[in-house]
Amino acid sequence: MNADLHLNAAAEPLKGASPQWSREDAQAIYDLPFNDLLFRAQTVHRANFDPNRVQLSRLLSIKTGGCPEDCGYCSQSSHHESGLKASKLMEVQRVLAEAKKAKDAGATRYCMGAAWRSPKERDMEAVVAMIEGVKELGMESCMTLGMLDLGQAQRLKEAGLDYYNHNIDTSERYYNEIITTRSFADRLDTLANVRDSGIKVCCGGIVGMGEEKADRVDMLVTLANLPEHPDSVPINMLIPIEGTPLGEAEPIEPIEFVRTIALARIMMPKSHVRLSAGRTAMSDEMQALCFFAGANSIFVGDTLLTAENPGEDKDTMLFRRLGIQPMELVTE
Repeated sequence: MNADLHLNAAAEPLKGASPQWSREDAQAIYDLPFNDLLFRAQTVHRANFDPNRVQLSRLLSIKTGGCPEDCGYCSQSSHHESGLKASKLMEVQRVLAEAKKAKDAGATRYCMGAAWRSPKERDMEAVVAMIEGVKELGMESCMTLGMLDLGQAQRLKEAGLDYYNHNIDTSERYYNEIITTRSFADRLDTLANVRDSGIKVCCGGIVGMGEEKADRVDMLVTLANLPEHPDSVPINMLIPIEGTPLGEAEPIEPIEFVRTIALARIMMPKSHVRLSAGRTAMSDEMQALCFFAGANSIFVGDTLLTAENPGEDKDTMLFRRLGIQPMELVTE
């Protein structure tokens, strides 16, 4: 299929339909001359979003460290010697106090993450209370708690959860090079449970983990061929952390990263493409290219779970230079 046919690909996949995207089609777009690729991505972006608005989210680690998974990039894994100490689940009122601060600073979505393989029943009451409290503040709520069965997903939906984050991380081919304690199919099963419960899916991946260019393309093909496109697609640039297997990984070349953002925008036109981890290592110019390529969501605040993030003052200055405004929360 000619890459031109997907220039205005704004229609999402129909449930039960065959996949819209082949790896060959996606690869052809990824490999376009850079200016052509960015023109196409910006054209699709403008057809679906205000190009000068970016959605602001805030992320809090509500339970840090001690995770039994062996994800090669993660400082929170109990398999790695990153020096991070495990903590207990935060108290509900402390989480809600942090959420209030985030709202006052302009965030419209509050994301809470726990370093679990999957949530235990004893923790669900507190998690539900956190979701309900964030909703009462007038913010969108998002959780990332590891794998979920359908019953757990339904319980989170009943509490009012808007989004659930569960990244596939990389391509199916490269997946076992990064994680061995859960399968690629396990990831897809959780995404299905989240979708079936009526919660919006937040799902993306990480680049710069030693993968090949084809793996980045394949990861996006998997996401674009889900029964429904994820509402949010976080694209993370690996932050190498000492003590983890990927602590010495070579960084991805900046233009290749921007190409990944652009391809995500073209393949998933109506999704929020989030410029996530790794922004501290990006120049203002690289971030500006990412916004032009279709990124329209970021995390604000000084930290992302356990990693550094540009401070709000730095983001405010960059937005002012670029003429970007925070995206307003749309209530139904």
